[in-house]
Amino acid sequence: MSQVDERFAERVRRLTPTPCEYPAELLRQLFDAQLGSRHADLAARRLQSQGHGYYTIGSSGHEGNVAVAAAVQPTDPALLHYRSGAFYLARAAAHGDKNGLRDILLGVAAATSEPIAGGRHKVFGRHDLAVIPQTSTIASHLPRAMGVAFSIARAAKLGVPSPWPADAIVVTSFGDASANHSTATGAINAALHASYQGLPMPLLLVCEDNGIGISVRTPDGWIKQSWGQRPGLRYFDADGTDLAAALELATEAATFVRRNRRPAFLRLRTVRLMGHAGSDVEAAYRSPAEVVADEELDPLLGTARLLLAAGCTADEIVGLYEDKRAEVLEIAQDVAGLPQLSSAEEVAAPLRLTAVDETTLPARSADPGDPLTVSQSINRALADVLTAYPESMVFGEDVGRKGGVYGVTRGLQKAFGPARVFDTLLDEQSILGLGLGAGVSGLLPLPEIQYLAYLHNAEDQLRGEAASLKFFSQGQYRNPMVLRIAGYGYQKGFGGHFHNDDAIGVLRDIPGLVIASPSRPDDAAAMLHTCAAAARSDGAVCVYLEPIALYHRRDLYEDGDDGWFTPYPAEHVPIGRGRTYGDGERLTLVTFGNGVLMSLRVAARLGGVRVLDLRWLAPLPVDDLLREATATGRVLVVDETRRSGGVSEGVLAALVDAGYAGRMARVTSEDSFVPLGAAAHQVLLGEHTIEAAARALLDS
Repeated sequence: MSQVDERFAERVRRLTPTPCEYPAELLRQLFDAQLGSRHADLAARRLQSQGHGYYTIGSSGHEGNVAVAAAVQPTDPALLHYRSGAFYLARAAAHGDKNGLRDILLGVAAATSEPIAGGRHKVFGRHDLAVIPQTSTIASHLPRAMGVAFSIARAAKLGVPSPWPADAIVVTSFGDASANHSTATGAINAALHASYQGLPMPLLLVCEDNGIGISVRTPDGWIKQSWGQRPGLRYFDADGTDLAAALELATEAATFVRRNRRPAFLRLRTVRLMGHAGSDVEAAYRSPAEVVADEELDPLLGTARLLLAAGCTADEIVGLYEDKRAEVLEIAQDVAGLPQLSSAEEVAAPLRLTAVDETTLPARSADPGDPLTVSQSINRALADVLTAYPESMVFGEDVGRKGGVYGVTRGLQKAFGPARVFDTLLDEQSILGLGLGAGVSGLLPLPEIQYLAYLHNAEDQLRGEAASLKFFSQGQYRNPMVLRIAGYGYQKGFGGHFHNDDAIGVLRDIPGLVIASPSRPDDAAAMLHTCAAAARSDGAVCVYLEPIALYHRRDLYEDGDDGWFTPYPAEHVPIGRGRTYGDGERLTLVTFGNGVLMSLRVAARLGGVRVLDLRWLAPLPVDDLLREATATGRVLVVDETRRSGGVSEGVLAALVDAGYAGRMARVTSEDSFVPLGAAAHQVLLGEHTIEAAARALLDS
């Protein structure tokens, strides 16, 4: 039992009333949410001790965030961090919903009947409450929050239906320690960058400042020093232990954001009671005097002072506290032992893709026109998507007026306008966050990351935010997105590892992520259409890897043969299906990306060799792979990525798992960064290596 709980009645009985102007009924309503949140924390620890609970990071000391819930509209989208229990209960009550406490405890018990995540994690989220679930502990949800704020006005401008009211503001909460994370600072900077240009950015940033991150102290005054003087960011500072003061400042902040459509930063001073989590031993880093001092600042005591002044007696307040304990314990007893997820299939069900409805694919003209390069084909496919889907947007660094570093988006802004094709600031986390926010706001984002190497500082926006949303919301929330990335090696005249990156292992490790890797112009267009349709109809998050070295390629076997030109495609390319070239019976080359060009050239020299272009790196085309491998009994995986963590590992494992008994080998690039100039050929896979390995396999 916590001292905070044991001494609550004693402390209430020695309080001095504090008058305020707010009506007693409102105070009682908000106090009820505060009490529910506190007792849910206590019940979570009890459930864990009984073997029925799995999450004890609580909201105790942060219950002042009910003031923020009261200050915003019930329909305002909210992205909450893990100490926002009282906000969640107040939001549920504002919707007339009495199941908020049960939601929280179902999450603690990992019960499948929990309404948002279905037992997959303890999150604050409900679709009908406009609370978008977040698992963030380090403010990784702030880029998405910024993207939602941007998308409210953009959806209206494009005439696209949005789940959010036109006058909505976005409220997002995070801790003082998380405020130092580059994700937070980047997202806030992006919000200010947009607002500075006159773009609507109705974002209320709520920093719940308890002065400590697990055991690391935040310097006194640091949050105000960091954010209180930031140009373009209205700053509010409220005492979260005083409900009346918090209500006044939170209402002022929310009103400012709603009226001005500009971001504001609300620092809500809080305390952290009962440690970081149930397993945390505060005595290791805090003195008893510090702990007791924070207990005296308990926000429940602050609200009790207001209720005393409003006519409640101390006994009545203690009675409310104990009544809520009994209510919560009854719910906790009811949820203990409820069914949990019991199979891998059940756990991963939200990650499953459905077949793309071909009727939703972008329309293509009957006349394929002249043969195209990869770059031209992607450009035309983007135009198809923008034409077919009015909610679609193309954005990223240099994609607008310039038309991309390689001209891939050239002419699109002129054709579709700057509201749908536009340049962003240079911050990959914010580009992805904008896409994630747009996706949950009724839009179809097609962001671009200029080079694969630039993605790596923003990967968590894919792993922790994009791919996980359907998983943690059972598909109730989706963030459809087609992320275009220029990548791979073999660029001529412009090198170095930032522009010749082949590190895609981190992408293949993300559950549910679709990875498209086209090589030929016709596949490039058809696969982009597929990705856009899958995102739109199924909420898929697709990464579309574009081979820079093949963008403007014309020839295949010899100069002037135009063998890398293809007509614009008419057919559909299903997700997870490869493409076979030739019917040779001696050897199968399995490859993708630049490897397709090299393998086709090698195959032509050797004869009797077929080439399987995987096209999709996730999910792999296992059926096609096994069929083509079995046809020859010999497989050489031609993998331009690195030997360690590269694609070939997964391909060979898939063959082994399927029981393939033929001969197997692989050739890859080296475990190295790509250097400048001709030295790149020392580490990148080359045709001579492929041919030598193929001959050795044929001779074995």
